[in-house]
Amino acid sequence: METALAPSVSLRGKVGAFVLHYFEMCIPMCIGFAVGDLVYFWVAGLFGYSEPFADLPTLSVLVVTFAMTAPMTAWMRFRGMPRRAIWGMSATMPILALILVIFGWLGLVPMGDLALAMHVLMMPVMLVPMLLRPGLYSGRMHHARKATW
Repeated sequence: METALAPSVSLRGKVGAFVLHYFEMCIPMCIGFAVGDLVYFWVAGLFGYSEPFADLPTLSVLVVTFAMTAPMTAWMRFRGMPRRAIWGMSATMPILALILVIFGWLGLVPMGDLALAMHVLMMPVMLVPMLLRPGLYSGRMHHARKATW
């Protein structure tokens, strides 16, 4: 009787898998906020707002948060990621949004800069849940194609 051992993954392979996973989640987020911003600016323009990020800062943060989170969540679900990981990763964007809006209300960040700050901080903040569960994001796990809720 022979025993087959799974090949061990090198540190380089784990880092590569982590980076690949990170960019796989950034791509749908970037597409989401690009399309979301276009639609938002168009709709805001219909209502007379030529600069919605400055004119409607809190609403803008909510729109940007949804536009980034929804496609990332859908992609993670498509990839068959565990439910807990999907919820954890998806929660980072609304938490960031809440923190930014509170900072805006407190005068720590100019209200007109909140949506831009959301765009800039979304990807670094997404690293937090990834670094909390490195085995999930750096391993060679094969996720099931069919996600169940």
